[in-house]
Amino acid sequence: MASEIPFSQELIAEHIKNGYVLETYGVQSENGRFNCVRCGNRDPALFYTFPCRICNRDCTYCRSCIMMGRVSECAQLYRWTGPFLEFAIPDKVMSWDGTLSAGQQTASHRVVDAVSGESEFLVWAVCGAGKTEVLFAAIEAALLAGKRICLATPRTDVVLELSPRLKKAFPSIDISSLYGGSADRHGCSPLTVSTTHQLFRFIEAFDVIIVDEVDAFPYTADDSLHYAVNKSKKFSAATIYLTATPSKRMQRLYRNGTLKAATIPARYHRQPIPVPEMKWCGNWQKQFLKKKIPSVINRWVSERLQQNIPFLLFFPSIQVMEQVIPLFQMLSPKLNCVHSQHPNRKERVMALRNGEVPGLLTTTILERGVTIERLEVAVIGAEHDVFTESALVQIAGRVGRSKIHPTGTITFFHYGKSKAMVETINHIRMMNEAASKRGLLDE
Repeated sequence: MASEIPFSQELIAEHIKNGYVLETYGVQSENGRFNCVRCGNRDPALFYTFPCRICNRDCTYCRSCIMMGRVSECAQLYRWTGPFLEFAIPDKVMSWDGTLSAGQQTASHRVVDAVSGESEFLVWAVCGAGKTEVLFAAIEAALLAGKRICLATPRTDVVLELSPRLKKAFPSIDISSLYGGSADRHGCSPLTVSTTHQLFRFIEAFDVIIVDEVDAFPYTADDSLHYAVNKSKKFSAATIYLTATPSKRMQRLYRNGTLKAATIPARYHRQPIPVPEMKWCGNWQKQFLKKKIPSVINRWVSERLQQNIPFLLFFPSIQVMEQVIPLFQMLSPKLNCVHSQHPNRKERVMALRNGEVPGLLTTTILERGVTIERLEVAVIGAEHDVFTESALVQIAGRVGRSKIHPTGTITFFHYGKSKAMVETINHIRMMNEAASKRGLLDE
């Protein structure tokens, strides 16, 4: 939109006249059906018509992407149609000198091959396998080939986690980090790390797009984010998907050979993934309402406080978590909570990482993108619908990520086992078994 472009209307008009910029209306209609050019929304329930002061008539805007600024029938969108951008790339772009495990190395070679093509490719790797490091050689190859790359993820927290690692690995490359309120919003870089929401702002911009945590909410539940990813890449672009828990559809496409993939069933430190244990805790909701922590949960927390082991307690909702935080602070006043609506969640996670607090109560917002030494986790009410197999696998994946501390406990406190809980344990055991058979685990 014009309000998002840091150039004058006169300069934009000159570029339109010279054929370098194209303008189009953000919401268009055909045969009485509306279409949002920015997010692809066609759902009639997500459009609203109002008396507009700008065009002085009834005007319709898209409610689906309203969080990124209102796009209406009279609002114009601008896109660059001039020559493709070229960036000055030095001969040496990567300074990372780490080593890859056998599983990582095999996957790395295949991703390098994939970025030179135009097809889709899946990296199916367990939590803690070192997926980011597997990408380094492919990113290097793409940069040296003059390609523009985007690493996209559904979560802002993951952008904040990945950006410093990429900047350290590629110090001579300008890297933009895009998320709501980002200072890099007007930047233009050969390597971009972005939330999938921010890709609404791009069209045919990237030669390579890597979608990390492709199974994560909200990407899995929002077709407009898939539209944003597809719109942001060039027709000849390669698309790489990363996940520890591919959808049933992706697994089916992989097994029938339609989707090529590299699997990494072992962590980089060659130790098995700790297997969760299930513990019955009774009617936890009823006990919380009575201002009591179930005794088995109380004991779990107290043991970790005494042993100085950092921990995360996952809750099914913000409401339940905020209801019980005073109870847990009676065990330790330093305990705190984080959730998607909390403005200081980054600082609170950092406090746990630095040992300033003993543990955090959290929602599924921290199921991914968090690596903390010696961390152990527990899920309260693991039978709740919000804890899908994907979520529980990711939560379990927070434990034992360090080579120095490859073990730890994951506990599912429940009031009745769920299918997702059982499938999570089977999933982790299956990956450990596959890693063992391929010789990727140390004896």
